[in-house]
Amino acid sequence: MSDVIVEIEGRAALITLNRPKALNALTLDMIRQVSAVLLACRDAEAIEFVALRGMGKDGPFGNLCAGGDLRFFHEAVLSGNPELEDFFTEEYELNYLVNTFPKPYAVFMDGIVMGGGMGISGHARQGATLRIVTERTKMAMPETNVGLFPDVGGGWFLSRCPGHIGEYLALTGTVIGGADALYAGLADALVPSEGLPSLWESIAGQGVANKGKAVLEESALAKNEDAIERFFSLPTVGEIVAALEGEASAFARETAAMLRQRSPLMLHVVLEHLRRARTLSLADDLRLERNMIRRSFHLRPGTASETMEGIRATVIDKDRQPRWNPARIEDVTPAMVQAFFDPPWPAYAHPLRDLA
Repeated sequence: MSDVIVEIEGRAALITLNRPKALNALTLDMIRQVSAVLLACRDAEAIEFVALRGMGKDGPFGNLCAGGDLRFFHEAVLSGNPELEDFFTEEYELNYLVNTFPKPYAVFMDGIVMGGGMGISGHARQGATLRIVTERTKMAMPETNVGLFPDVGGGWFLSRCPGHIGEYLALTGTVIGGADALYAGLADALVPSEGLPSLWESIAGQGVANKGKAVLEESALAKNEDAIERFFSLPTVGEIVAALEGEASAFARETAAMLRQRSPLMLHVVLEHLRRARTLSLADDLRLERNMIRRSFHLRPGTASETMEGIRATVIDKDRQPRWNPARIEDVTPAMVQAFFDPPWPAYAHPLRDLA
């Protein structure tokens, strides 16, 4: 069966990501299929709204999408597969298409929603996107754990979270729940997971106006709001970590330990990215991210990059012992960071030059 299932019910197009054993991790073919469906729906008068969900191991829902296929990235670098370039160009084009889609779009962010799963979930288009989370939602942009940065427009939508929550989520890769997602502005409605099938059916029949019954749940982000603001508003990664390590609270200790496990180089790159993206349009941020992803894989050839080392430690050898280079946050230099932001192409040849 196809990795993407499309059903037309009345005036709705219903899309199901159908790769449950891989937690619906995106492949290039899936990106192309979803893009083709959205483009067709955009231009079809008979289609008024679109909904997206993921297939779980036990049936529909359960997990939306765990992100891009990291094993494919690793294999593509080793084999020199040019489809690695196509993957990111076409994924970012899909992210932009979702965000600019002119018709109502509902996405069921149940279970795992990480990385590329966030990119296809819409970036807070007020009144047009309905991002539905549940008590089972496990949301994150965990890229610093694999030597990457929050892409798929992550710089744009995380930098627009309230206060400095975006910096906290981007640097730590912390997994948050449905209530946290609402608090951070990354979701629009929190509903019980048992109500998803009926909500899916009602959207098929009535459109996205029916948001279901809200679930009252406390946000962990709200509890730590003052600490997040105090630490993650600081100018540099070094100052953030030093301040965390200088305080004895459980939040400070746990957060500092978490940051010490991430790629020191990519922590600096991520903070610079978010601070830049705060003043960029989504199109310009995606162009910047396309530059950065190229640098992530090619500044150091083959297996020498932070990205390849992070993927090796996480999904290839699974030893969870990445050998980061540099090994310490304090050893990262401004020149190392700046290299990620130097354009690899002239503007006229940029792969995303045609984004509005």
